[in-house]
Amino acid sequence: MLRYIIHRILIMIPTLVAISIVIFTIINLPPGNYFTTYIAELEGSGQKADLAKIEFLEKEYGFDRPRWQQYLYWVGGLLHGDLGYSFSYDLPVNKVVGDRLLLTAVVSITTIIFTYVVAFPIGIYSATHQYSISDHLLTLLGFLGLATPSFLLALVLLYFANVYFGISIGGLMDPKYLDQPWSWGKVLSLMAHIWIPVIVIGSAGTAAMIRRLRANLLDELQKQYVVTARAKGLHPLRALFKYPLRMALNPFISDIGSLLPQVISGAAIVSVVMSLPTTGPMLLSALRSQDMYLAGSFLMFMSFLTVIGVFVSDLALALLDPRIRLQAGRRQ
Repeated sequence: MLRYIIHRILIMIPTLVAISIVIFTIINLPPGNYFTTYIAELEGSGQKADLAKIEFLEKEYGFDRPRWQQYLYWVGGLLHGDLGYSFSYDLPVNKVVGDRLLLTAVVSITTIIFTYVVAFPIGIYSATHQYSISDHLLTLLGFLGLATPSFLLALVLLYFANVYFGISIGGLMDPKYLDQPWSWGKVLSLMAHIWIPVIVIGSAGTAAMIRRLRANLLDELQKQYVVTARAKGLHPLRALFKYPLRMALNPFISDIGSLLPQVISGAAIVSVVMSLPTTGPMLLSALRSQDMYLAGSFLMFMSFLTVIGVFVSDLALALLDPRIRLQAGRRQ
């Protein structure tokens, strides 16, 4: 086990290096940089840019150097915990993502909890009551959840929340709490607003998880070891939870690799529609304006979480399912 962990950690290092090269290359594919885009926007609106300040910033952050030197400068800052400077916000990246990162984590973690709490009981019930009336109704609701666009559901819920509950449209809290320090009133306002984005973002994932869990569990329940356990008089609940459900959870354990970056990135489209102060719209804006340090550092952070998540999911799968071996091609 220890050998496997060390081996995986050593593989993660070149993986992250390759990811950093890809991210840096893609961000710098468009011609120019943030400053050229900024100058073009000012000239388009009839304003003049402070060329002296722009030239100073280009030299300060190495934009006048060759690409490979810019890459080393960026990666060196990441290794020292410096995410760089956001030119569009005129602030260090650490300060730009501060509150946004916290709110994104709150929304995403709540959404993940909502998804699992709703999907697992429904999925298990549908699998154990196959082709019943309730199974057909739950299947219909699942298809509706998959087919309904998230932005459309967001608009509908925003309307009903405002008309029937008096909740302000958009955002995660009342406007009076924006840019204010955290207080009990701000927390209560967040709790009153958060259920709308949680339902909107989690509806499609919940429906998909119900379908996957139902299909996986039905496949396990038809296997011979379950039939044998029932024939020997094992209690139905124990026969369900001891092995079939554990085996059906394998795909969901594998999803841990995508859950960690999802907690940070959030749902960008829904965030734009609902005016949520999360990191999704910030990342889109940074990519459009070629704000290299903000976009690149944020994408690198999400990639790091993805690699860590895959590593954790592999370990969890090995512990959950004894059929999985840590060494490929291991002889019995």
